Amino acid sequence: MEFRWNGWNVEHVGRHGVAPQEAEDVVRGAHRPYPLHREDDKWLVWGRTEAGRMLQVVYVLDDEDRVFVIHAPALTDREGGRFCRRRR
Repeated sequence: MEFRWNGWNVEHVGRHGVAPQEAEDVVRGAHRPYPLHREDDKWLVWGRTEAGRMLQVVYVLDDEDRVFVIHAPALTDREGGRFCRRRR
C-alpha cells in the first residue's frame, strides 16, 4: 500500500496533532468492518496507531491507487469506547 503526502495533507493532519506515520499505521492495520466506503469516493478507518492512539482516518485513492489522507483526528472518548466494543 502506497501513500501520497504533500504539504497540504501533512499540515492538515498535523493540525490534529497527528503525524503522517500514525495515519498510515491506522490505514495499514484496518480490521473489519474497515475501511468503510463513504460518499464522494472517500474511505473511513478507525483504528490504533502503533503507539496505541485511536484515530479516525479519512482518505481517497488517487489516480494511481495511492492513499491520500485528507482527515485524521483522534477519536473522542465516546467514539473510542464504541470502537473498543466493536472489536470484542
